[in-house]
Amino acid sequence: MKLIIQIPCFDEETTLPVTLADLPREVPGFDTVEWLVIDDGSTDRTVEVARANGVDHIVRLTNNKGLAAGFQAGLDACLKLGADVIVNTDADNQYDASYIPALVKPIVEGNADMVVGDRQVMEIEHFSPLKKMLQRLGSWVVRQASNTEVPDTTSGFRAYNREAAIQMAVVSKFTYTLETIIQAGKLLVATDHVPIRTNEKLRESRLFPSMWAYVRRNSVSIFRIYTQYEPLKVFMTLASVIGIVALVVWIRFFYFYAIEGDGAGHVQSLILGAVLFNASIVLGAIGILGDLLAGQRVMTQRIFERVRRVELQLGVAPSHYEPGTNTTGHPATTGAGAGGATGKTEEREALKL
Repeated sequence: MKLIIQIPCFDEETTLPVTLADLPREVPGFDTVEWLVIDDGSTDRTVEVARANGVDHIVRLTNNKGLAAGFQAGLDACLKLGADVIVNTDADNQYDASYIPALVKPIVEGNADMVVGDRQVMEIEHFSPLKKMLQRLGSWVVRQASNTEVPDTTSGFRAYNREAAIQMAVVSKFTYTLETIIQAGKLLVATDHVPIRTNEKLRESRLFPSMWAYVRRNSVSIFRIYTQYEPLKVFMTLASVIGIVALVVWIRFFYFYAIEGDGAGHVQSLILGAVLFNASIVLGAIGILGDLLAGQRVMTQRIFERVRRVELQLGVAPSHYEPGTNTTGHPATTGAGAGGATGKTEEREALKL
């Protein structure tokens, strides 16, 4: 059994050594524990620091593509490097690495495919009351969309077994945390959570320049993701609300028309009701179209999963891959370093057939 711990990084030369120093090299249930760093177009010495601190594998993206793209690139590389379980953590040392054995335990015992670390947000001192409230609200919305019981859906400290990782396909450009939980729920991936602790904050978050930016971006992300996976529910709810308002406006007009005998003075209510009714019909139609597109998205995701399985069977090397160094300071030879050429040859032969 192989465990690979992946760390998405962007300009993390200062905090990365602290994070790596806490990572384990031995975890119960695994024969091998390896580290992988995803360099998301860093402009500092992140890669050099990673190698100097014994990272086994490096995925080096050509430019800054964002956290979600880096996470997806890491999953792809870990699978192609033969990982049976993948743990994702942050480079800013937010998560206490001593909880990794607890995080992977439900997977090792066969009770879960995906495990999310619950930071117990309400107990984090440096989180403002507004941020705590938004975290709870966002997690509640994601739980409704995913039919899971994960209390901390924005936690990036999580573990996937091989089957769950193969099925994950992040399309969001901003965050992977919410979308992957919704996908797990829709794909019937067995999901669990374990309580964890966080370390002292080393630096401010780079994802959000301010609290209002956090509110805006998280709110938009939650709405977009929920709408993508539950379009019929979202648009039919909006259509119903606007339809009820249209009905109320029409009742007002007919009251003045039939009871007061003053319908001519309230024609504007009749017009407003018609406009609102038309808007309700349009929103309902959008919901139906969105639901059809959601079905197509599921089919596309299944095709993506099949392609990924074929790539793994052929031994296709990870994209943007560079070997790191092992614990002895020599270049790592595991994974794609030894099998990349063979995999490419097999792929060419398969294409000829």
